[in-house]
Amino acid sequence: MGKVVMYASVSVDGFVADENDLPGPLFDWLTGGDVALDESGALTVSQTSYDCIRPYWDQIGVTIAGRHVFDLTDGWDGKPPGGIDHVVVVTHRGRPEGWHPEAPFHFVDGVEAAVARAQELAGDRVVEVAAGDVGGQVLAAGLVDEVRMDVVPVVFGSGKRFFGSVDAQHLLADPDVVVQGNRVLHLRYPVRRPSGG
Repeated sequence: MGKVVMYASVSVDGFVADENDLPGPLFDWLTGGDVALDESGALTVSQTSYDCIRPYWDQIGVTIAGRHVFDLTDGWDGKPPGGIDHVVVVTHRGRPEGWHPEAPFHFVDGVEAAVARAQELAGDRVVEVAAGDVGGQVLAAGLVDEVRMDVVPVVFGSGKRFFGSVDAQHLLADPDVVVQGNRVLHLRYPVRRPSGG
């Protein structure tokens, strides 16, 4: 089974979006470079960021997102973002009636079931969990292997938290990747498991 990775771009003070669900400058590093990150040519980053991010993106088989993100993006019009094979949406409501019935989107109730379905679909590839409320729930359930963040030098003051509403302490190992790009710091933290677990 592949790793479960919680991931997003984040402000220095820990927010993935402002109070209006807007990312503000969090994605500026994705369009401010001179190396194409994907085939669209819309995402351009520094060579340093490319060397850090592209190999990771190539490992992702499935993304898990919450219904809120799905609704905000209209499910990316039925096409998983970034060339991902499948998207698992955590929701109590199921697939919207008539919405892209052929799209590789799977609607699952609960984070444990979502991770199980995503791992089944991903095989040995990475399961990426979008940071925020769903990511925080997956972390709290003990199902995250690694936390990745692209830290952008901005302070929001308030907004949507990277770890959602997690209210318990979770220990991460020292970062095993620390890469400075242009206007972004790429970090990767393995999640520490309790002793004997």
